[in-house]
Amino acid sequence: MILLNFSHPLTPDQIVAVEALTLSVVDRLVDVSVQFDEQQPFGPQVRALLRKVDLSAADWQTQPILVVLPSLNFISAALLAELHGRMGYFPPVARTRPVAERIPRVYEVAEILDLQQMREEARKQR
Repeated sequence: MILLNFSHPLTPDQIVAVEALTLSVVDRLVDVSVQFDEQQPFGPQVRALLRKVDLSAADWQTQPILVVLPSLNFISAALLAELHGRMGYFPPVARTRPVAERIPRVYEVAEILDLQQMREEARKQR
């Protein structure tokens, strides 16, 4: 599985948690630094961001990919739209959360959100 990380660096424990939740091995971790100019349109910046990910058109459509989204909601929304266009479906997303009562703050992988399944379930409500 390819793990695309658009957030803070992942710890070895977080990667192990991802593998346990997905029952898959992370074969490739791609860390992508996200810095957007909020005064400029986000569409071109998302496309530039994804040019940093060395995947072919075939890879986007055929390789198992899991995503850790950036924290800014507007960037995440634009990124998901672009990923859906490249992949043909919504990618699963790893959600992190702070570990309760830990100082300094430590994050753990809370769950894997199957966005495509969530979309398919939501279509039943139409």
